[in-house]
Amino acid sequence: MTSRPRRLAAAVALLVALLVAGAAPASAPAATPPKPDISAETAVVIDGRTGETLYAKRANKRHAIASTTKIVTALVARDGAGLDETFTASDYKPAPVESQLGLKHGEKLSLRDLLKALMLPSANDAAMTIAEGLGSRSAFVDTMNAKAEELGLEGTSFANPIGLDDPDNYSTAHDLALAARQLLRDPALAKIVDSPRARLTTGDKPRTVTNRNRLVGQYPWVTGVKTGHTRQAGYVLVGSATRAGVPVISVVTGEPGESARDNDSLALLRYGLGQFRHARVVDSRKTVATAKVEWHDDDRVDIVPAKDATLTIRRGERVRKLVDAPDKLEGPLPRGERVGVMQVSYRDQVVRRIPLVTAGPVRGATTWDKVASALGGSAAAVAFLALAALAGLAALRVRNERRRGRAAAVRGGRRR
Repeated sequence: MTSRPRRLAAAVALLVALLVAGAAPASAPAATPPKPDISAETAVVIDGRTGETLYAKRANKRHAIASTTKIVTALVARDGAGLDETFTASDYKPAPVESQLGLKHGEKLSLRDLLKALMLPSANDAAMTIAEGLGSRSAFVDTMNAKAEELGLEGTSFANPIGLDDPDNYSTAHDLALAARQLLRDPALAKIVDSPRARLTTGDKPRTVTNRNRLVGQYPWVTGVKTGHTRQAGYVLVGSATRAGVPVISVVTGEPGESARDNDSLALLRYGLGQFRHARVVDSRKTVATAKVEWHDDDRVDIVPAKDATLTIRRGERVRKLVDAPDKLEGPLPRGERVGVMQVSYRDQVVRRIPLVTAGPVRGATTWDKVASALGGSAAAVAFLALAALAGLAALRVRNERRRGRAAAVRGGRRR
């Protein structure tokens, strides 16, 4: 007697649990991270694919940028010479406090090695060697400013290829992010800035240089780009990271120290990456259309995508799917036969075209099937054939009676 109430209570509890489970999503995506609290004077993080701003703090305010100037130095160098072209070290004599490779006047290095020295340890003597090797310092700076104009860096001006403090050497966080986006499109430069260290094989002696951007070596998903520090600029870092195929680029300027610079950059990069989710936008297990089967009025065949499709999309955004599938199919067709296509669009651009296939076999039609379908079904066909048979029998009987009548008439005429 006491077991029945318990079983009833257990059943009610199970029903409630199932209802709750059914009301909740099977796998809720991770929540968008909150906006970071950044100590930098100016900051930004952008989508590296589109340039879209994901976070900004006074991102268009002009600011001293120290050695992040060398991002554009590298871009101009790549425009002006090949990676294996040889440059002769200039007679530039950096101050003891400046970052330098220790080049000797007249020493010869490839542009590839000079770029490694420029972007990783931020060697000022490498910057001057590149500038003077492509003409002169002043001409190179003019080309840097022309490059900034070409890239649409409206808040940027260069006075030297190094990033030394100068009233005419400045940029904005947003402009630096756009310049870094351009640099990362160059495979050779992208590889350099994503290296914790690099080997230089040209020059008077082999050298190994270390990246001042410590995040590259500490976090596998961080991919660059450039540090900087002067008294006016404070600590500056242009960072980049990639996850699930989405690159983001961050910039902080005016940081009080390396620790704040790195922590704020990580917060920005994580926030930027957190704006996106990896979603299965096409599920091959789900029916997207149903087709009738020719000559089989009661048959239907499901049509499904041939494969899954996943995309990394901005949180809160959706894709649009356009299905092009037939209303009717004629067999025989095997399971998996291609019969249509699904077009997937994101932000008004077609990003996937997925074949649509039959979820099961489509049976063919016999002559009887075609007759039955034409007559409205098997029962109607049977009735029609029965009536036709009866009509045929009646016609045959009439014809036989007529024949017998004619035969009797002939026999009567003979007897007369």
